Amino acid sequence: MSAALEIGLHAAVIAVESGLPLYLAVPGKNPNGDILDGLPFGPYRPDQHRTLDTGLRSWVEEQTRLSLGYVEQLYTFGDMGRIHGQNVGLESFVSVGYLALVRKPEARSGNHSLNWGDWYSHFPWEDWRSGPPPLLTEQLMPALAAWVAGSPGERSNASGLDRQVRFRLAFGCELPKSNIPKIIAWDEERVLERYELMYEAGLVDEAVTDGQASQLAITPSPGKPMLHDHRRILATAIARLRAKLKYRPVVFELLPESFTLTELQQTVETLSGQRLHKQNFRRMVEKAELVEPTGATASRTGGRPAAYFSFRKAVLRERPAPGLRIGSRG
Repeated sequence: MSAALEIGLHAAVIAVESGLPLYLAVPGKNPNGDILDGLPFGPYRPDQHRTLDTGLRSWVEEQTRLSLGYVEQLYTFGDMGRIHGQNVGLESFVSVGYLALVRKPEARSGNHSLNWGDWYSHFPWEDWRSGPPPLLTEQLMPALAAWVAGSPGERSNASGLDRQVRFRLAFGCELPKSNIPKIIAWDEERVLERYELMYEAGLVDEAVTDGQASQLAITPSPGKPMLHDHRRILATAIARLRAKLKYRPVVFELLPESFTLTELQQTVETLSGQRLHKQNFRRMVEKAELVEPTGATASRTGGRPAAYFSFRKAVLRERPAPGLRIGSRG
């Protein structure tokens, strides 16, 4: 007799404030009893939820008192050990991940305190706003290169690509004869591929918790672990959002109704993990015709007042892919 299938609904609820990319965090216990941050989640109940989407919204509101606006489905995750760890007896479980975007979080939602986490605390190697992170170049890349060298031709995932090719694609690097990797074309969208390689190489805590590795390959742990498989789901959400910035105007779901061009640029930089050239960014925004002036200005101490803008909604009717064509870092 086959086990009943249970469907879990997980939400990566994203906001931006003061240069931080935030996600809505719900603390819980992992299989070892450690208290870790996770994503809002709960089971899909067909007798209570008309659709998966309504079930997700219901769980988020119940756990956080926050009503969601923009929501899209990410991916269905079904790796048993990676969702619940080795010691949980569920035989048939799938997790459906969602991305949700909200404007600047309030300190409280109704009478319920909200807990927001910084996604770069879990993925510090993804923040290039001050250049390549030393953690990445000095520790992670050499450790991954050593792992690749141990079995470069092993095809260890569904892509059919071997370790060496996956490493080069995920990190935009080349492996010279010295075997010291050099990043030549960083692609900010490959968040999930990078995390997956680190997991397989035993470089993140979740690999030990799930029994993928007996111990961490480097210490201290690079980035804070999350509950169960939640860091993997969050990596998927970050990758999707970074990609969508380029072809859909999703960034405006995270901004107030009126904003300055500096605030718009800072939000894009925060999400993409890249530092953008100010004048080039403003020319790109002007060419894309995504915003229009409101007529209001922000007062400053010295210098010219900054103009306020709003999202020009008519662009949605004018062309199919109205996004910000930010380039990958080379």
